[in-house]
Amino acid sequence: MHLPEPIQASVQDECFAGVTYHVRGELVPELQVEVSGQAVMFEHHVLLWKQTQLEVELKKLKGAIKRKIAGLDFFVTRTAGAGRIAFSRDSPGQCVPLHLRGGEGVDVREHQYLAATDNLDYSFERIQGVRNMLLGGSGVFIDKFRASDGDALVWLHGHGNVFLVSLDEGEQLDVEAGAWLYKDPTVRMEAVTMGLKSGLMGGGGKLTWNRFTGPGRLAIQTMFISPLEGEEALGGTAQAATAGGLAGALIGGLTRG
Repeated sequence: MHLPEPIQASVQDECFAGVTYHVRGELVPELQVEVSGQAVMFEHHVLLWKQTQLEVELKKLKGAIKRKIAGLDFFVTRTAGAGRIAFSRDSPGQCVPLHLRGGEGVDVREHQYLAATDNLDYSFERIQGVRNMLLGGSGVFIDKFRASDGDALVWLHGHGNVFLVSLDEGEQLDVEAGAWLYKDPTVRMEAVTMGLKSGLMGGGGKLTWNRFTGPGRLAIQTMFISPLEGEEALGGTAQAATAGGLAGALIGGLTRG
């Protein structure tokens, strides 16, 4: 059986899909991108710094109404022009770059996308049932990226340290339900629950995890922050989507109708 192996934490002068990027820092990493011909899209609140000549603008995502109902961002910010820009999330972890060749795709755990080149399809899928057992809701959401217009790049923020395992055809691995970061679309995921009995007054509990079945890659993160906890800390989904900057002001007006 293949065992998960750590992903490299720092990257220097890496070139792919029309951009050059660097990943620096150990505790809360910085992603720095040199933008020229290929624009980069990102969630506005992850912007750390940029050169003054590099402009930013709003980009409306497909399926905006469905995304709003689901409590997901339906606008992202993207670069315009050329220059350097840097991103980070407010959490210790790793920045994980994913190089996608034309036609390739990746499934990502919700709220962990950091930035991406602006030449790919960005959609989402609702996985019902899993959240019922974990967080009292009606499902979890998976961000789906596909390189539909040539090679593309997606950068993710993994909480804690990130490990990668390649599963063979039919090979399975059970992972704590909050611990997976991304997977290839060929990897199947299902929720598995095991009853636990203490033997005391017939009491017990349940242990739930996700079972992944290959073939394909699966990334595991060693730390998990619940999206619900993050929303509560910021005062709810709408407020979280509208916290900060010009993008926040524009999106805030839309969410308020």
